[in-house]
Amino acid sequence: MSEYFDSHCHLTAAAFSGDLDETLLRALENGVTRWVTIASNFEDAQEALTLVKDRPGAWSTAGVHPHEAGEAPEDVIEQIRKLASTQEKVVAIGETGLDFYYDNAPRDVQRRLFAAHLALGSELDLPVVVHARAADGDIAEALRSMPPGTSGVLHCFTGGALAFQEALEANWYISFSGIASFKSFEAVELLRAVPKDRLLIETDSPYLAPVPQRGKRNEPGYVPYVAEAVACHLKSDPIEIGRLTSENACRFYGVR
Repeated sequence: MSEYFDSHCHLTAAAFSGDLDETLLRALENGVTRWVTIASNFEDAQEALTLVKDRPGAWSTAGVHPHEAGEAPEDVIEQIRKLASTQEKVVAIGETGLDFYYDNAPRDVQRRLFAAHLALGSELDLPVVVHARAADGDIAEALRSMPPGTSGVLHCFTGGALAFQEALEANWYISFSGIASFKSFEAVELLRAVPKDRLLIETDSPYLAPVPQRGKRNEPGYVPYVAEAVACHLKSDPIEIGRLTSENACRFYGVR
């Protein structure tokens, strides 16, 4: 069986409160041996760290999602800095970014916090996990303005040629979710343009379950379906995609 790495999931979500152990067992049975659970705010980052601390093959992040940016305290970047700089299991900054589709937080606040996350990732030499929706030009501008050498990933990528180009020029990674299995997926040509050593896959669970599980709660055990969808678009083998993206995720997060 191939081994898979779910590079982006949200296992602190309430959707997993009743059966997390069973969910992780199913993931192992499906070959998903490593995963990173992503924080949405500082409290979530603390919970995520607690979740992964004694679990092999599990890591977490620290950051503020753009939806949460408007509620973030003034000292949140300092809080994230302290957590991420002292805990080996915290392997990335984020999830951060811009979401102008829902606009759950003022855009100027989103931009300010996004820039601060990018600077912090550079300072701590940690990659930055980026959410980008309906903000292609602004994401591209932020990547052009970030400190040189900042590393990161555009996660759950569904398009945006400007941000895509800036990300590739900065040697960033691009991650694809179950959306790649949907008939509505429109970023096939961009997926095919991602260098093989910069490709990641994820579930973004509990959201966006891939075909044939679409409509159900998503979970890390479904990441092989994402590998199948990506392999189909690339005319490749799902097991090879699993191997390749696992190697890439280990390199991206700096883990074994």
